[in-house]
Amino acid sequence: MTPAVADLVRAERLAFIDTLESLSAEQWLAPSLCDAWRVLDVAAHVAWAPVLRPLPATGRLVRNGFSMNRMIASSAVEWSRRGRRAILEQLRDNAESGARPVGMPVVAALADAVVHGLDVRRPLGIAHDPPEGALEPLARSALAIPWPMNTVIGGSARKRVAGITLVATDAEWRHGTGPEVRASTEAILLLLHGRGRALTPAELTGEGAERLHAADGSGSAVE
Repeated sequence: MTPAVADLVRAERLAFIDTLESLSAEQWLAPSLCDAWRVLDVAAHVAWAPVLRPLPATGRLVRNGFSMNRMIASSAVEWSRRGRRAILEQLRDNAESGARPVGMPVVAALADAVVHGLDVRRPLGIAHDPPEGALEPLARSALAIPWPMNTVIGGSARKRVAGITLVATDAEWRHGTGPEVRASTEAILLLLHGRGRALTPAELTGEGAERLHAADGSGSAVE
């Protein structure tokens, strides 16, 4: 992990902790953008997925019929039973240690911190702009994830935006060829990570936006 990305990961993990600490008990139990996950479940996933070792992970995968999606979903709900205090303690440990999932790309920790932060904050109406410099590595990673790993972000991000030029309105970034679709960094990250249904029509503009709206904007993310 490069120093610049490591700094982004730590800053976003600490920001996520700050957000969670500001929530009421009711908000911890509110729905997130992830299918069937509460805020509590998202936080538990972000806390313990980075420190899940290969042998326990394999056992969980076997118990879930070798479905990565089912394993991730069931693990988060199981871990959430440890409670808010344990979740926050593990999140603090991760922020200090730089922990990241075994075998995952180095930007996986950044994706967890940024995208899962949106999963929690957006439904609760909490504003927090993705950090400057995060869009390029996160978009590059999402667009390159192969099957079957891309099932956790609702399928192929590359296919999702094929035939359009996706242009950030708040950063120097563009991808693809074809009619332009203009969007904020937040909207682009949600789109690429399978959260397109959370976007309003006004968040995707340009002559290519109608194509995305017609396709419902994305797949559906599990985590």
